[in-house]
Amino acid sequence: MTYFSSDHPTENLNSNKMASQTQGIQQLLAAEKKAADKVAEARKRKARRLKQAKEEAQSEIEAYRLEREKQFKEFESKHLGSRDDVAAKIDKDMKMKLDVINRCMASNKELVIQQIMSYVYEIKPAIHKNIRLD
Repeated sequence: MTYFSSDHPTENLNSNKMASQTQGIQQLLAAEKKAADKVAEARKRKARRLKQAKEEAQSEIEAYRLEREKQFKEFESKHLGSRDDVAAKIDKDMKMKLDVINRCMASNKELVIQQIMSYVYEIKPAIHKNIRLD
């Protein structure tokens, strides 16, 4: 009996074995690619969740800041009045004090001028107490 190379039983086993190994390798590569795709998708989902969580946290922080600012302004207006009221009160007090100063100056102006003039015109020559007459 003559065997052709493809008809030999050991060669058929080897070729079946190699085909089986190649098919197994292909399956492993496909499974590895599928696993890598799943890992990549999971990383993308995680990144999206982190980004969404960060945006939600920022919006919560902004809402909290606005609420606290509102509370502070209410407290400030309750205890101090509004800034316009405070500025108006300061202006009113300043005008009252300036009026008092101006009236005081007007009433004492002549007296002060007379005193200055008397000091200038009434010169009393005297020897200074530190001068020695030896």
